[in-house]
Amino acid sequence: MTNEPQRYTRVLSIAGSDSGGGAGIQADLKTFAALGCYGMTAITALTAQNTLGVSAIHGVPPDMLKAQLSAVLDDIGVDAVKIGMLHAPDIVRTVAWALKHYGVKQVVLDPVMVATSGDRLIAPDTVQVLVDELFPLATVVTPNLDEAALLLGRPITAAAELEPAARDLLAMGAPAVLLKGGHLPGEEVADLLVSGHGPVQRLASPRISSRNTHGTGCTLSSAIAAHLALGEPLERAVALARRYILQAIALGADVYTGAGHGPLNHGHAPVAQTKRPRASPTAPAP
Repeated sequence: MTNEPQRYTRVLSIAGSDSGGGAGIQADLKTFAALGCYGMTAITALTAQNTLGVSAIHGVPPDMLKAQLSAVLDDIGVDAVKIGMLHAPDIVRTVAWALKHYGVKQVVLDPVMVATSGDRLIAPDTVQVLVDELFPLATVVTPNLDEAALLLGRPITAAAELEPAARDLLAMGAPAVLLKGGHLPGEEVADLLVSGHGPVQRLASPRISSRNTHGTGCTLSSAIAAHLALGEPLERAVALARRYILQAIALGADVYTGAGHGPLNHGHAPVAQTKRPRASPTAPAP
């Protein structure tokens, strides 16, 4: 037993709210909790959605987003940040300001642009601002194939196109890219982790048959952020996050939630909330 002051491992989600609970802020908080982290939020937009799709989006004003970010980062601090839905250029710039102002080093950028239902979640003029402002500040960018196609301006339709696409995303300023290949057909799902140094890592697994795939991208990116916050290097954080989400899909496949794409089983194997010395040199308290 130690008398040294302790704190929780802290992860902040900057993303949109999903009223159906399967994606966005709600999925992120469930993931952080399941992996033993203390979750916090800065909400960028409210969405009215369920398992069938998105029916309305209400953006949070930039000054309110800045107030949320400052409230959390001034007082509690952070070990890692996950970034999801950013719907407007001023929202992107506000997030970039916070990352630079507070010196945040562990950043997972999930460029949320298209929902599982096919609904577009980002304004066209926001895409280039997101690339210019946030790609250089990220630890890793985690697009799926639809998002990568929007970023690159071309479709990705075959496994052989994954590595060239990931390298083109690197050239846009991202230090590392996890390009998710789950939208390609076939019995295997393969993702590529590519960085400016080291070999390409191919992470493959059998495809799990399930209608409950809402929030998979949010969940994977938040799981990566949680493992980075817990001290894992990027390659292992990605591998552990991928293992978590595969189990969450498999153990939620037989559940019916709503009439469309249901959520994952985020709480399939929760771990106790982790603690560390408050003055940890890897993540100083503010």
